Amino acid sequence: MKIFYKTRATATGGRSGRTALDDGSLALDLALPGSGKAGANPEQLFAMGYAACFDNALPVAAKQLKLTPSGTRTSVEVGIGQIAEGGYALDIDLYVEVQGLDEADARKLAEVTHRVCPYSNATHGNIDVRLHVYAA
Repeated sequence: MKIFYKTRATATGGRSGRTALDDGSLALDLALPGSGKAGANPEQLFAMGYAACFDNALPVAAKQLKLTPSGTRTSVEVGIGQIAEGGYALDIDLYVEVQGLDEADARKLAEVTHRVCPYSNATHGNIDVRLHVYAA
């Protein structure tokens, strides 16, 4: 694989600590869900990254399919839970809204994007991802 870009982040203190990009461009306090402490959690950060990545991959897939949506919006819900073996796993719902296409073309676009997006490729076979598509 030809690498186009790499970044690095460092966390200290786990889910109740702090995480930062090593280049200094972003740093966040972390907080456990429901703790009342101000801060984000890793699932929120993953959801933000996945949503941005998928929404950016939609025009790439649209070009491949020769489709011209007038706009897109992607939302990602990330859950975490305990699996039977005792470890933990993520659970994802991917909501894709496509403007300017009918329902069939919007679904086709989202399905092809799901094969193009790096986050989708990273989660494929590892995380249960449900794709919800809406034509607007």
